[in-house]
Amino acid sequence: MARSIGYGIIGCGMMGQEHIRNINLLGDAHVAAIYEPDAGMMAKALALAPLAKPAASIAELLARPDIDCLLIASPNFLHVEHLEQIAATRPLPVIVEKPLFTDLGDADKLAGIAGRLPLVWVAMEYRYMPPVAALIADAESATGGIRMLTIREHRFPFLSKVGDWNRFNRNTGGTLVEKCCHFFDLMRLILQSNPVRVMASAGQAVNHLDERYDGETPDIWDHGYVLVDFASGARAMLELCMFAEGSRYQEEISAVGANGKIECRVPGPTRFWPAHLGAPPTPQVIVSPRNPPGPRALDIPVEQALLAAGDHNGSTFFQHRKFVDAVRANGAAEVSLADGWWAVAMGKAAQVSAQEGRVITLDDGPRLR
Repeated sequence: MARSIGYGIIGCGMMGQEHIRNINLLGDAHVAAIYEPDAGMMAKALALAPLAKPAASIAELLARPDIDCLLIASPNFLHVEHLEQIAATRPLPVIVEKPLFTDLGDADKLAGIAGRLPLVWVAMEYRYMPPVAALIADAESATGGIRMLTIREHRFPFLSKVGDWNRFNRNTGGTLVEKCCHFFDLMRLILQSNPVRVMASAGQAVNHLDERYDGETPDIWDHGYVLVDFASGARAMLELCMFAEGSRYQEEISAVGANGKIECRVPGPTRFWPAHLGAPPTPQVIVSPRNPPGPRALDIPVEQALLAAGDHNGSTFFQHRKFVDAVRANGAAEVSLADGWWAVAMGKAAQVSAQEGRVITLDDGPRLR
């Protein structure tokens, strides 16, 4: 039997704890040590991984000989700093939560990090949601080549985080970075092309307006539209609403080409589904050919244990399965630093477009591995 891979965890708030629950399900990996400065979050993390050792600092964590790889799930604005510390101290394979960074000025730092770490995998969980993965696999054959791609997320507001860091753009990069980098990553992946123009309209209409933190009102946006033109000639649109938690499905993706359409529908977190409505909806993929016309719907159920382990439709488990396999094989990341850069760059372009009311043209992208 293969030796169990030991994770070191940096940051164990809500998302870090979801990662721990899913690592626990892998069977050939475990959480060996945890660094989390908040005592309450550390206690919750250790309850999920009782054999893990608490570390008082990242340096102490990195010094542990039983660490084979690292997970960064700290607040967004700390990701690059933590990657730099790992690269300088003990270069190990890393999976880092999205967004990869919040300041486009950090691109040079990321270029330096790229050559010093054996593996950096950006945690774009949405790629690994079973219905989304099914759509990606069948999109080309169903459409005959995608010309239009639409992603809609109607969901709940931002949850509370330690220190309420996610209430302000300066910490998150802005909603179109923090929340939507997932969707911009999906656009590039599904279309197999890079963006050339971005236009957006977005803002804060409902959420967090009555909250105050040290006398300051949150400035994080809660809705918007983003249009993206791609080098291939395809067009994509994102529709985000974060005050629509009453929806039956949280994410809906449709891809259309000359031959037909393929869609997927993804429910939100099981824990938020109203119990009085009975069982939550099952994810679906729907294929609608033009000739002969007639949609075909396929249920894509997800195991209950995976749904219970997190809020991302089982994707966190499948992501860690692939990451651990890559660590064992000294393989490459499926979601690279360049992928992470593009997702943030598209989000930043959308933020600027919405703020300034203009179209943003993107260049050829980062020089990252």
